[in-house]
Amino acid sequence: MAEKLLEIKGVSKIFRVGGMIRGKKLVAVDDVTLSIDNDKPVILSIVGESGCGKSTLCKMVLRLHNPDMGEIILDGKSFADKKSYDPHQFKLDVQPIFQNPYESFSSRKTVDTYLYNTALRLGIAKNRSEADKVVDEVLKSVGMSLQVVKGKYPTQFSGGELQRVSIARALITRPKLIIADEPVAAIDASMKMNIVNLFKELRDKYKISFIYITHDLSTAYYVSDYIATLYRGCLIEYGPAKEIMDNPAHPYTDLLMNSVPRVGDKWKDATAMPDMEGKEYAIQYCKFAPRCPYATDKCRQERPEPTQMGNERMVLCYHPLTEKKA
Repeated sequence: MAEKLLEIKGVSKIFRVGGMIRGKKLVAVDDVTLSIDNDKPVILSIVGESGCGKSTLCKMVLRLHNPDMGEIILDGKSFADKKSYDPHQFKLDVQPIFQNPYESFSSRKTVDTYLYNTALRLGIAKNRSEADKVVDEVLKSVGMSLQVVKGKYPTQFSGGELQRVSIARALITRPKLIIADEPVAAIDASMKMNIVNLFKELRDKYKISFIYITHDLSTAYYVSDYIATLYRGCLIEYGPAKEIMDNPAHPYTDLLMNSVPRVGDKWKDATAMPDMEGKEYAIQYCKFAPRCPYATDKCRQERPEPTQMGNERMVLCYHPLTEKKA
């Protein structure tokens, strides 16, 4: 068994915005390095405002985008190694959960159809009878059952219930990693904590690691083992969730902590960073320098190198806030 379940090494993704002639390059993900150990399942939250590169990074992990630079390694096998790539095994090992559960299911099909198809198509069950047992088991693990779900359409469920079905569908393959992209964004506030509580239960019961992409810092604080903060495609801070959120080292992370004080709140245009301009992604020095109250000439001249703060914390900043608080 590989020492790391997932390794993201210096990964970048560049998109072209506009026409072929006058279009500009947008570095959506800029030299990001992250990893998840294989010996202990964790929930890693990736946080940041809209457009910071969270979803693009996870789409690369899901093989929906290819990185333009860097390398992604799953369980010791590089994504760049075409010979070792087994699409079937990848679907067993990695499963997604998307933001809006109503968009994950067609209103013309019953919800259980998707569960049966997953179990049979991926070889988890050999026949309908075996599929009944598999589907019922995963539904019960999320607080539902086949008896409750069978024959019903998506519109017959609440958003929270349907997201539980989405989670059950992801569990059918007993994956090693689940990528949850804003899974509580379209759910009522009263149901948000139920879903994130479920992630913690599944992490412990089935030994599944999660990458949890979210705007909701209060749920990230509650559910996460580790937090990674992205800004304009850069990983600017990483470490244990409680340490990051109780004592942020990067000025941008500190801003986020002060901007979202309550469960369910998100960054609005009035409080989040305005002017999502391509030129800010192209900055070669510290990308937060134009907005940072602590920026110096050095910050505006060259990009800082990652600074280790203990064994598990990292910050991309010349002037970590912990120095000012000491």
